[in-house]
This record gives sequence, structure tokens and C-alpha cells, in this order.
Amino acid sequence: MAPVHDVRVDAEGVRLVGDDVLCNLAFDGRRIWSFWSRRDAVPDGTGWLVRWHERLGLHLDGVTRVTITLGTGEVVYDDEVRFGTSTERVAVVDRQGAPLGIDYYGRLVKTFETKEAGQLEPLLDALEIVLGMLQAEGLEAFPAYGTLLGAVRDGAFIGHDSDADVGYVSRHTHPLDVIRESHRVQRAVQRQGYPTSRHSGAAFKIDVPDADGSVRGLDVFGGFFVGDHLALMGEVWAPFEREWIFPLGTTTLEGRTFPAPARPEPLLEAMYGPGWKVPDPAFRYEKDESAQRRFDAWFRGTRVNRPQWDHRYGLARLLPPYQPPHHLAEHLHEREDPDTWVVDVGCGRGRDVRWLAKQARPTVGLDYSETAMTFIADKAAQQGWPVELRTMNLLELRQVLAWGALLAHRPGPRTILARHLVDSTSPVGVDHFWRLAGMVLRPGERVHLEVLTEAIEDDEGRPPLTRPVDVDALVADVVTRGWVVTGREDLVGEPIDYGYGEEPSRDKQWRTTRLEVEAR
Repeated sequence: MAPVHDVRVDAEGVRLVGDDVLCNLAFDGRRIWSFWSRRDAVPDGTGWLVRWHERLGLHLDGVTRVTITLGTGEVVYDDEVRFGTSTERVAVVDRQGAPLGIDYYGRLVKTFETKEAGQLEPLLDALEIVLGMLQAEGLEAFPAYGTLLGAVRDGAFIGHDSDADVGYVSRHTHPLDVIRESHRVQRAVQRQGYPTSRHSGAAFKIDVPDADGSVRGLDVFGGFFVGDHLALMGEVWAPFEREWIFPLGTTTLEGRTFPAPARPEPLLEAMYGPGWKVPDPAFRYEKDESAQRRFDAWFRGTRVNRPQWDHRYGLARLLPPYQPPHHLAEHLHEREDPDTWVVDVGCGRGRDVRWLAKQARPTVGLDYSETAMTFIADKAAQQGWPVELRTMNLLELRQVLAWGALLAHRPGPRTILARHLVDSTSPVGVDHFWRLAGMVLRPGERVHLEVLTEAIEDDEGRPPLTRPVDVDALVADVVTRGWVVTGREDLVGEPIDYGYGEEPSRDKQWRTTRLEVEAR
């Protein structure tokens, strides 16, 4: 008997009985998703239920031939299945019709296995450009993670992967020096005209334009030696020999030669475990908690909860094309003079910045989530919204100071909108928000805040990213910081907007408080 048997497929997912084995699921002969039959399942009677991946489930309306093949190559299910009411073939594609699949980060993206060989050339070019820029800045960089794994194991990109990664091991031995070096290199890359965005103190992304006008983001992960351990963002924390990295050797990827660690095998084992030679499209990083705490303390205080916000905003395209503004934006518009321009800090999907701009108010939208900002910036460009949209990380002081200085020098009266911001960021983010507000606003100008005042009960089990606030304590803190609270209204507000239209307990209106705070 096969290690997995009694397999059934329905609208909820894949039901099966058996051991924990790798399963590759295909629609009409194309692999779409891979999972482990117990690790990724919930108990279901005498067997297991692997629920449809939330992003894949959005495409399940129509007919397709579902094939499930084990990692050994054994087929355990092969049948025509109908989902929903449509009689069309199920098409897991993007808006341009390009095929999509679930990569091992859980993203529904264009994976390498859906591309022809010629389509990979621009990515290889981008990889060479990035490695060349880093080398020019004194970093001995090399392809890392899945890119290195594919090169060493197959001499090719991994089919179920979707991007390219770069790593380097600094010659510095203190986290602060590693951070300073990473920022120095990022600035040098920006001076060459390449946009960048920062992941952490020791990792950032470089956007390289493709020949078709699209942009490819290559992640650059920094690392260093701590005694006899290698620390590499992403994250590797393992006993390691310096000679396994330096001097760099070479590897071949898609017919091109790239730099590589002197002995890549120990690094790949540290990244993927001793079974790294065996392909696993459903691979999941099992992070060491002590290592994660170490990396958080050294490098990642600047990205608290950003993956969760990016994930939630990643499905924003499913929402209706127009949604009305929140009540706080309407209140601001009534209170402020017509010539007052607005800075919306934490603008999310842009509901309020779009509406305010349509009321002829100059508006600047700033948000932590690059996913949210990319989505609304594209919408703004398509529809001609008269707004300025930028990514800003409240947890990174240098960005806060830079934006504070830029906005402070703009002419005209201004105000700040901050809906569910101070109740969603960390204490550091709160400090930086008030510093930004203090730089931007002049005496008598206002901040319009709204905060949650009761805990969210999430019917879907998602962790709450917005937390209830003790308003009296918030008011006391604001006063201590030298501001004046000129208005307070306790109310039953709109549902918390999680970015994809699914509100927790959607039949309930959450209690919030609206504050009006004036600069002295």
C-alpha cells in the first residue's frame, strides 16, 4: 500500500490517510503546490485534511484534472474535479495570464518552472550586476540560499523558487560595524541609480530593471563570524570554519560562472539541513528560537510584524475597486482649512489618501508595508490620483528623520492622519511617530488619531496586529511629550481593515477612540 491512500479532493482541500510524505499537486499537468501530508494538515476523522492554500483557493472555480504525486514519483490521485459553478478550466494565472504557483515561502508567484530558458536571462544579468556592485564596494558576495542550492545541486535555478538571493560574510566582527557597512553599501548602490529597500540592519533589497520594464528585486543578506559561529541573515547560526567561505571559489548557474563559498556544502547544510541534496518544494525553515532572538536583537528591531502586514496587504487586489474613506479622514476634512495638506502615516491600501486627494487636498501617504505601497502606487499611476506615496519605516530612525526634514520644509499649513497606527506599532515606533510629528507640524497644527480600545476576537485565528490601547494612558503620554489634546471622542468605529476585505467578526463594530492633538 502506498504511504498515502484513500485520497479525496473537494472544496475544502485534500483529504487523505497515511504517513507524513511530500505531495506535489498539479492542475491539468502543471505543478501548482507542494505540501507534506501531515505537517501541513489538520486531523480529519481517521485521516488528515490539507486545506487549500488561501491564495490558491481564490482561483478554485471551474474544472481541472487534479494529480497528486509523491516525492518518490508515485501517483496517488488523478481525477477530474469541479470547483464552484464555472464550467471553464481552472486557471491559476495572474492578470496578464502568466502561470502562477506556490513557492516555498507560501507566495503565489511566477516560479522558475513556468518560465522558458530565455526568460531567465534578465535575472542572470541582474544577478551579475548586483554581485559586481557589491564587489566594487569591497564585499565578497555570492549567490545564496535557493540560488546557491540550485547552482550546486543542479547547475540551474530551482523550479519551485521565484527569486534570486545574494549573501556575503563581512570581515567585521561586531554587529554595529556590520550594520554600518550594510548601510554604506546600500547608499553606494542608490548613488548608481538603483532603488533599494531595507529588510533589517544587515539585509536589503536592490531593484534592478528588467528588459521588459518590470523590476527584479534581489535580496542581499549580510553575515559575519562570531567566534566559531557563522551568523548570516536569513537566518544561519551554525558552527563554521572561515576556510569554508574564504577564499571564494566559483559555481555554475544556467551556464554562467558565479562566485561561491570555497566549500558551499557546509553552508547549504546549515541553510537546509543534511537532506539539502533531495528536492523538497514544500521545504519550510525550522528556525532556532535562540538564534532568532539573537538576530532580532542585533538586526531586526526595524521590521516588527512586517511580514504579517505584507501578507495581509498582498491580497488587496481582491477588494472592490473603490471603497469609501474612513470616518477619521472625513472628520479631518471637516476640521481642517481647505488649503491644509495631509500626511497619512500608515496609509495602508490608500483609501483615505485617495479620497482626500479627490477633495483637492495635497496628500502624502507613508506606509511600512512595501507590498501595500507597491499596490496603491500602481493604482495611483493607473488612475491618476494626485497623491505622493512613499515607503517609510517608523522603526528606522534615519528614515524618520529624513522624512521629517523633507516634509518640514514644504510650504503651507499641514496636518497628520494616523488611523490605527500607535496601536499597531511598537513602543519604538510610537516614539519615532511623535518625533516625526514634532518635526513636521508647527504650533497650532494637529494630529488626528484613532486607536482601538477593546481586544479583537479574530474569527479566522489570525494574530491581532492592532492592539487595544488604554486611552487615559495614551493621553497622559501625549501631554508628557509636550502636546495638547484638544478633542476626544469615544465611539463604535468601523471594522479594523486587514487589507484584504476579510474583517474579523465582520458583524461587529469595534470600539475606538478618536483624538485630536495639537502641537505647541
